[in-house]
Amino acid sequence: MSSIPVIQRFVSVLWPSFLMAGAATVVLATALDPLELGRCLGAESIDRVGAYSVGFFLLWLLTMSSSLLTLYFQRPCHTPVERPFADDV
Repeated sequence: MSSIPVIQRFVSVLWPSFLMAGAATVVLATALDPLELGRCLGAESIDRVGAYSVGFFLLWLLTMSSSLLTLYFQRPCHTPVERPFADDV
């Protein structure tokens, strides 16, 4: 069994999560106005670009954690122990 290089693991987590965060930001930007949301949360000083940037990075962290959990749960629970055959004993 060959092992997957570390850089490939990083890329397999970061790249899909980046793409999904970008898509989710576009969807949320069409549905929500960050200025209106900021007023509801009591942060009137935030501008649209700042709100979109913060939203993108929060969505990226969310999708990255999902990808990391997928990568973690793909590992085998344990490695099988090789036992000698009865003839070898």
